[in-house]
Amino acid sequence: MVVAMPGDRSVGEVLAAITDGLVALHTRFYGKGPTSAKTHYMDDAVVSFLWGGFTKVEETLIATGRGDAVADLRRSFQSAMQEEFTAVVEKATGRRVTAYLNQINVDPNMVVEIFLLDPTTPAPTPPKDSL
Repeated sequence: MVVAMPGDRSVGEVLAAITDGLVALHTRFYGKGPTSAKTHYMDDAVVSFLWGGFTKVEETLIATGRGDAVADLRRSFQSAMQEEFTAVVEKATGRRVTAYLNQINVDPNMVVEIFLLDPTTPAPTPPKDSL
């Protein structure tokens, strides 16, 4: 059974809204956004990959062996801003986010955002390219 997306949008439109929203948040809060991003929606999970986007200060810290400090700061900040990040996914999917996790990797330069959705709401059928 195919479940209608909010506002009768296609799954592709929902994925684009999530990706665009997360990129916009990263750009707004860090002053520099990812250079590339992609979102996948599977059952009760949304996973977004965001490549690039470290600031010059963060790149300098990473180059001098302080990548852990960059990862810690980003995780702390994104945890503090959890409501804004989850709001992007909830608005796009029409489903409540029950858990938000993120992982920062310094080499290669990327962030992974994971959103677990309330399983009591129906999940749409994902597009073939997100499997």
